[in-house]
Amino acid sequence: MTALTTGARASAVGTAHTRVEGRDKVTGAARYAGEIPFDGLAHGWLVLSTITRGRVLSVDADPVLGMPGVLTVLHHGNAPRVDIDYTGMLGMPPDPTIAVFQHDRVPHAGWPVALVVAETSEQAREAAESLVVRYEEEAHDVTFPGERPDASTGPGPGGPGATEKGDLEAELAASAFVLDAEYSTPEEHHNSMEPHAVTALWDGGRLEVVDSNQGTVWVADELAKLFSLDPASVRVRSEHVGGGFGSKGVRAHQVAAVMAATSLSRPVRVVMTRRQMFSLAGYRSPTTQRVRLGADAEGRLRALEHRCLSRTSTVHEFIESGAGPARVMYDAPAHHTENRVVELDVPSPTFMRAPGEAPGSFALESAIDELAEQCGIDPIELRLRNEPEVGPVSGLPFSTRNLPACFREGARRFGWADRDPRPGVRREGRWLLGTGTAAASFFAGAAPSTAAVTAEADGTFTVRINAADIGTGARTALTLVAADAFEVPTDRVRVRIGDSDFGPAMIAGGSMGTRSWAWAVTAAAGELRERLSLGDGIPPEGITVRSDTTEAVGALAQKERHSFGAQFAEVAVDVATGEVRVRRMLGVFAAGRIVNPLTARGQFTGGMIWGISMALHEEAVRDRNTGALYGADLAGYHVATNADVPLVEADWVDDPDPDDPVGIKGIGEIGIVGAAAAVANAVWHATGVRHRALPIRPDRVLTAGTRA
Repeated sequence: MTALTTGARASAVGTAHTRVEGRDKVTGAARYAGEIPFDGLAHGWLVLSTITRGRVLSVDADPVLGMPGVLTVLHHGNAPRVDIDYTGMLGMPPDPTIAVFQHDRVPHAGWPVALVVAETSEQAREAAESLVVRYEEEAHDVTFPGERPDASTGPGPGGPGATEKGDLEAELAASAFVLDAEYSTPEEHHNSMEPHAVTALWDGGRLEVVDSNQGTVWVADELAKLFSLDPASVRVRSEHVGGGFGSKGVRAHQVAAVMAATSLSRPVRVVMTRRQMFSLAGYRSPTTQRVRLGADAEGRLRALEHRCLSRTSTVHEFIESGAGPARVMYDAPAHHTENRVVELDVPSPTFMRAPGEAPGSFALESAIDELAEQCGIDPIELRLRNEPEVGPVSGLPFSTRNLPACFREGARRFGWADRDPRPGVRREGRWLLGTGTAAASFFAGAAPSTAAVTAEADGTFTVRINAADIGTGARTALTLVAADAFEVPTDRVRVRIGDSDFGPAMIAGGSMGTRSWAWAVTAAAGELRERLSLGDGIPPEGITVRSDTTEAVGALAQKERHSFGAQFAEVAVDVATGEVRVRRMLGVFAAGRIVNPLTARGQFTGGMIWGISMALHEEAVRDRNTGALYGADLAGYHVATNADVPLVEADWVDDPDPDDPVGIKGIGEIGIVGAAAAVANAVWHATGVRHRALPIRPDRVLTAGTRA
């Protein structure tokens, strides 16, 4: 059999393809981190603090050690020491929460204070719930108001803490129209269907970790640094992952499992409960955001100010960069943005799907809609009049910016031209109807990655790359990319992922995974094709080529690289109950070349549905007295379900990235951006009343009333 086909063939990239692992998942053959059996497996159960601030006085382990099956109780008095003084793989210092059992301090409710390990999970849980921990409690502060004198400005995932150009006050004073409004979003949680789970064991002097994560090299790197190990002596595997959304990095349960496996010299598994995930898996910080806009008589912006305040823990700074979208979407002669953060006695927030962009776009796109109302200009037209030619803050050219095409196509399909601009005039019985729109953007980056590709003697090809498929369809997308690179059918390609031994590669995050991995696969395949063209034949062990895109990615010209989108929503509001129902949504995106339309559409609509959830349902509330959450489970934390989502459609316009070997940008997060604002703007159009605080609950609708 020849290694490569000859002649014309249809491209695999761009054609719908079912998931290559789909059958394994629906039949149960695909095993997740908490399901894989190990000989001699022990089970750990985390014990979390019941106070919000203070210190541990004692851990009464002896009674628990006498319970059936209990093997050990780890706590700050006996746990192995770890080194937390390092910079992580993502260029950030680690969250000290992962350095479990190192001291007696308790900085927030749900802080890990012990791990009980037993022969069975049931025995470990019973013993953990019986463990008596005594505390010295201190006064705590979890209150998050709109302004805090102790707030600080700092950089976050969205870039620098503050940007400034022009004279803001002078431009506002000279503006024909001025908007000054405050918006707020609540604490939100991204608890994926598969809970955080890990098994750790030592095998011949090597630490083996089977985990559910978004990047095995990321986890392996941090575990090696924490435990002062040779990086080559740590292997992390994560073949199937049931969702991540930014939460599945390095967490306390992995470190605790390694400690226990080291102490007991046997495999130890630790799985977070749903309630524990609300304390230990990270979340999106609440925000308060002030937006000031000034426009001339034609609706062109003269001044734009977006200030965002978020909350972080006292042990680790993570900033929700809500002001980030303003730095990309709209320009003005005076342009000021600022991200600030206040430290409180709460768990550390973290990356959550579209960090910064999701809450920031709600404020900015709601404000733009309010300005359009003031100016008497159609909301789409106002946005098009304020399309920037270059990056509003950076001054760099855009790689591509096809947002106007998204709005034109979306408006045509949604029937926007038939919309009566007056609010509160459409009614069906007790329901008021309204439509709204919003723009979306998300950074489109690439990170250095390596890949190994092998031409097998049987004419097939094997790709090994440290990608992570967290439900996005990455494994399938890479199969299509590789098939095109080798010019063979997809059934002649096998893709292996999720093993730190495969070498460094980008994590599944920042909408950068598939683009970064595909680049590495394409580069390796190109070199392999050159070797095969020499015609020396393929030996029984195959021919393997390895790529490293560090130099190529580093050589990219400086540009503003983003995916864009236009969101549309129609809602019905019950004037008697305050219920808001989303009747239909449409998102049209310019997000690079679409590798697999089947899974891509699911990514877009999944994000949009999350936007509905964000707009109408999701809200984690902290008790000021206890510092803990009310309803820290999936019963008390409300999310959108099938009954809330009657019709959600997503499509895209042609938008290949000219600087990417495959034309990819990234689609994982753009779907949620702007979606909540589109729903909120539709609620205004239905009722005539603006809602600047999410979620738009029925009680808030009833309290605000309508102008219909």
